[in-house]
Amino acid sequence: MSKAIRLWDLPTRLFHWLLVLAVIAAVVSGQLGGGLIDWHGRIGLFIIGLVVFRLVWGLIGSTYARFAQFFPTPAKIRAYLQGQWRQPGHNPLGALSVFGLLAVVGIQAVLGLFANDDIAFHGPLYDLVDKAMSNRLTGLHHLLANLLFLLVGLHLAAIAFYAIGKKDNLVRPMLTGKKTVENGEDARGGGPIALIVALLLAAAAVHAASGAWLPPPPPPPPAAEVPSW
Repeated sequence: MSKAIRLWDLPTRLFHWLLVLAVIAAVVSGQLGGGLIDWHGRIGLFIIGLVVFRLVWGLIGSTYARFAQFFPTPAKIRAYLQGQWRQPGHNPLGALSVFGLLAVVGIQAVLGLFANDDIAFHGPLYDLVDKAMSNRLTGLHHLLANLLFLLVGLHLAAIAFYAIGKKDNLVRPMLTGKKTVENGEDARGGGPIALIVALLLAAAAVHAASGAWLPPPPPPPPAAEVPSW
């Protein structure tokens, strides 16, 4: 018998949609450049905070947000491919997509901390590496964007496939938090204390990534005096 359960908690849903908006904003600001490049850097810091929050929430959040609940083991993948998967939450292939996107988005944001645009912008941790290393990391930052586009495209294609082919709307539960399933219980855990811990660790990660803890650059040398005669 089907029943509606609480599937995705509010922090998970907020994370999901904020990450969607942040990635779109990062892509647009990065492509347009110019005066938006500083915002590109700020958005990158925000993305780091989001990813760290999700990593922590994947350990101490509610039932279906925890990585242990949907980690894609070979046995789970085999059961899914054989049509024997009946658990709510991310299916094993969806879990692969989640971990892949988190990894690529996180690495992309970290690379941006050391990047430069050869004009006026450089990442907040640029001073920790030399120019040659920064150039290499900048190249990887641009290259990895192509992989990110590919993963996002596959993610959207999978959502469309489930909506059209399997009549399973994956977007609605991420909006409402609820889903009608044949087998499953309401999500539990992930209370206020867990949320505070996740937010504090995310804020600490943003602070570390911002370079605010680095010593200020040395003052420029004094201008040479010009003789008055």
